[in-house]
Amino acid sequence: MPLRQRLENLPVGQKLLAALLVLLATVLVVANLTFITAAYWISHESTAPQALQTLGRLASNPNLILESLDSAQQADALLDEIGSYAPLRAAAIYDSSGHLLAQLQHGEHLPLPEHYRQLEAWSLTELRSHLITRLHHGDKPAGHLLLIASSELPAAFYTGTLTASLGILIFSILLWLVVSRQIKRLITHPIHRLEELSRQVTREENYALRAAPGNHDEIGSLAEAFNTMLSRIEAREHELKRARDEAQAAYDQAQTLAEETRHTNRKLELEVQVRSKIEKKLTGFQNYLNNIIDSMPSALIALDDQLYVTQWNQEASALSGTKLDEAMNQPIYLVFEPLKPFLPQLKDTIETHRVAKIERVTWTQNDEVRHYALTFYPLTGSSGRGVVIRIDDITQRLSLEDMMVQSEKMLSVGGLAAGMAHEINNPLGAILHNVQNIRRRLSSDLPKNLEVAEQTGITLDAISHYLQAREVPQLLDGIQQAGARAAKIVTHMLSFSRRSNRQMSPCDLSALIDQAVDIASNDFDLALGFDFRGHDIVRQFDPELGPVPGIPNELEQVLLNLLKNAAQAIHQRPVNTEPGRIILRTKLNPPWAEIQVEDNGVGMPEQVRKRIFEPFFTTKEVGQGTGLGLSVSYFIVTNNHKGQMEVHSTLGQGTCFTLRLPLAGNLLPSHESTTVEL
Repeated sequence: MPLRQRLENLPVGQKLLAALLVLLATVLVVANLTFITAAYWISHESTAPQALQTLGRLASNPNLILESLDSAQQADALLDEIGSYAPLRAAAIYDSSGHLLAQLQHGEHLPLPEHYRQLEAWSLTELRSHLITRLHHGDKPAGHLLLIASSELPAAFYTGTLTASLGILIFSILLWLVVSRQIKRLITHPIHRLEELSRQVTREENYALRAAPGNHDEIGSLAEAFNTMLSRIEAREHELKRARDEAQAAYDQAQTLAEETRHTNRKLELEVQVRSKIEKKLTGFQNYLNNIIDSMPSALIALDDQLYVTQWNQEASALSGTKLDEAMNQPIYLVFEPLKPFLPQLKDTIETHRVAKIERVTWTQNDEVRHYALTFYPLTGSSGRGVVIRIDDITQRLSLEDMMVQSEKMLSVGGLAAGMAHEINNPLGAILHNVQNIRRRLSSDLPKNLEVAEQTGITLDAISHYLQAREVPQLLDGIQQAGARAAKIVTHMLSFSRRSNRQMSPCDLSALIDQAVDIASNDFDLALGFDFRGHDIVRQFDPELGPVPGIPNELEQVLLNLLKNAAQAIHQRPVNTEPGRIILRTKLNPPWAEIQVEDNGVGMPEQVRKRIFEPFFTTKEVGQGTGLGLSVSYFIVTNNHKGQMEVHSTLGQGTCFTLRLPLAGNLLPSHESTTVEL
C-alpha cells in the first residue's frame, strides 16, 4: 500500500499527533539552520575589520614593505609579520613582474595562483574572503599582497549549537506528550465513543439508542446531528412497517388480477407469434427476391406508370452512380440521366404492353467507353402498371466478336504467309545456288574451267582481273548475303507460324531474343514514318545463364509482342530528344531466369499500368489494337510456364517489362497458382 494511502487511513488522533510532530521537527530544524547560517555570516563579515587592522600595521612600517619585494627572504619576513593574524588562512606576495615571491599557509595547503594575471580567474571560483593590496616599490612597478581569511567556525560553536538543539528537542518532546494527552481526551475519545455507538446501532438495528451529550464543539454538534438522524430513522422505520402491511394487501389483490390477465396475455402471445412468423416469412421472401435481383449481372430498374423508380438493384447503382436510397421514388430521368432520350419508348411500352429492345447504346463510364443493350418489359398487376428496364453490358461480347474476326483474319494471314514463305524459298534457293555456281565457274582450280577458257581463246586470270576491276565479286557477296538474310527471315516466319506442340524443351534465351529481333525488324509503316530498324538495340546477356525450360514458339510470341510495343512507345514520343533505345537483358537470379525488355518511350501512367494485363484493355486507337497482346503474353508466362511477369513504368521516361521463368528443377506443378506483382 502506498505511504500516502496509509497516512490517509490513520485514525484522526494519530493524524493530529503526526502533524504536530512534523510541525515541531520542522520548527527545530529551521531554527538550527537559521542560527548556524547567521553565525557563519557574522564570522565571515568580521574578517574585514581585522584585515584592515593588519593592513594598518603594514602601512606603519613602509621600510618593511619596500624591502619585501627585493628578495624571497624579505617577503617571508613580511609574511611572518602578519602571520599572527588568527583568522588569516593564507597570504602571498607577488613581485613587480607578477610572479609568486613567497606565500604563507595556515592549516591544510591551499593552492594559490603562480602569477598575478591568474588572480582574476582564481577569484571567481574562491568562496573565502580575500583581499588584494598593491605594494609600492619606489619607481619600480608595484607588487601585490594577497590575503585570504579563514571561513571556518570554532569547534566550541558547533558544540554549543548541538547542546542547545538537544535541549530544544527534549522540551519539544515533553510538550508533544502533553498536547497528545489533551488531543486524546478532547478529540479522539469522543470520536471513538461516537464510532462505537454507530457500530452498535448497525449491529442491533436499534434506532432508540442515543449518543451522550458532549462539548459545544464540532464533535458535540456531530453527536447531536447523529441523535437527530437516529430519531428520523426510527420514525421512518415505523412508517415503513405500516407501508409494508399496506403493500402486502395490495400485492394479494394484484395476484388475483395477474392470474386473470395471464390467460388473456397467453392468447395475445399466440396471436403475436403467428403474426411474427408471417412477417418473418414475408421479410425473408422479400430479402430473397432482393438478393436475386441484386445478384443479377444486368442493371434492373422497375418504374411505375409515372416513370418513378420502384425497384433498383446494385448493378444499377454501380452503372448510374446513384445509391438505392437516393433513387427510390424519384423520376428515372433525374437519377439516371442517360435514359432520358428513351422516355418515349418507356411510355409506349407501358401503354402498348409490348417489349422494346435497343440493341446497342454507347455510354462513357469512368472515362471508358462501354456498350450496352437495353430491354423494356411491360409490368402489370394488382399494384398498377409499370415498366421494367434491363441494361446488359455487351462490351466484352463485342470485343469477343471483333477478336474472333481478327483471329480468323490472322489465321488466314498466317496460312498465306506460310505459303508465301515456301514459294519465296524456291527462288531464293535458285539465286544462292547460281551465285555459288558462278564462283565455281570462275575458279582456276577446276580443270573444266581452264579447258573452256583455252577453247574460247581467253584466260581466267584476265577474266578475274576484269571482274575485280568492276567489283563483280563484291556484288556476288552482296547477293549471297541478302539471299541468306532473306532465307533466315523466311525460316523464322515459318517457325513462328507453325502451331506449337506445347512441349517444354531447353531454350537458349539469347537465341530466342535474337530471332524475335530479326522478325520484329521487318515491322515498318511508311505512312506513319515508323521503322523498327531505326532504333538502337542494346543486348546485355548474362553469360552464366544456360538453357531454360520453355516452349520456344510461345516465348518468341511474347518477346515479339513486347518488342513491337516498345518500338511503338518510342515512336509516340512527342519530341525526339534522344535516339530510340531498346535494352534486352537476361540475368540468372535463382530460382528464376529473368528477361527484361526496357525502352525509353513515352511510358504510362499508374492507372494504365495497373490494368495493362487485363483482356481487351488497350490505349491504342480503334482498329490498331485488340487489347489481347499483353493479356495473352501474361497467360503464356504465368500459366504455361509457371513464371512471373511484371511491369515498371515512369511517364515520359520509359517502360521495363520483366519476365521470370523457373530454372530446371524449379518448375511448379501445373495445379499451383502463380502470383504476379503489379
